[in-house]
Amino acid sequence: MRSAETLASFRPPSRGAVSASSDGGFARGGARKEEANQVDDSKRGALIVVEGLDRAGKSTQVERLVKALDARLVKFPDRTTPIGRMLDSYLTQKSELDDRAVHLLFSANRWELAPSIRQDLEAGKTVICDRYAFSGIAYSTAKGLPFDWCLAPDATLPAPDLTIFLTISPSAAAERGGYGAERYEDREMQLKVKSVFEDVEDRVGDWMTVNADRSVEEVWKDVEKAAKNAVGLVTGPVRGLFD
Repeated sequence: MRSAETLASFRPPSRGAVSASSDGGFARGGARKEEANQVDDSKRGALIVVEGLDRAGKSTQVERLVKALDARLVKFPDRTTPIGRMLDSYLTQKSELDDRAVHLLFSANRWELAPSIRQDLEAGKTVICDRYAFSGIAYSTAKGLPFDWCLAPDATLPAPDLTIFLTISPSAAAERGGYGAERYEDREMQLKVKSVFEDVEDRVGDWMTVNADRSVEEVWKDVEKAAKNAVGLVTGPVRGLFD
């Protein structure tokens, strides 16, 4: 498993990546060579996913992104749907389900919203997702399910134009309010999840890892810059995940 220092700089995936260094500097790979913060009205919207370890501050950064980009917010799991309510009961430890059934329910919850996400993107609306398929893969694999099996149900979902992964040390996470209230919020599980996220990174492009041990403002500086750059550079039709 890599150290927190290693996570501050990443391996370039196949389609190019952006990384945030400790001083806020950026390194780019592939075709992402120029910063572009302006959105061309003729372009489709960008799909930006914010992933991360528990208590890394995802929701705070997502809320800021939605306002800064005038984007649609989608939270996964969506606990308002029939499937989402089943997942909420499971996550709050009110019910028990087989691990494979849980994984497929999480995937089904994403597929419920996939058509509307694609429609908004094609209409030029940027969409910000608070968690996505990568969380499902990471948590299910960390519980012992086969990695490739966990990838399969989400294949061909709309692929993100940028995935921002917030990493946080167990000690920093434990200091934040509410830690341990939901299933999986313990040190051992979070370390396993972190390792699987690193494997997921190798399967997708346009991935950025940010050290969330820092202040909200320091994290936001990196997140905002990368997200605006991604919106400005989006081209072509919506891709399928893992295509």
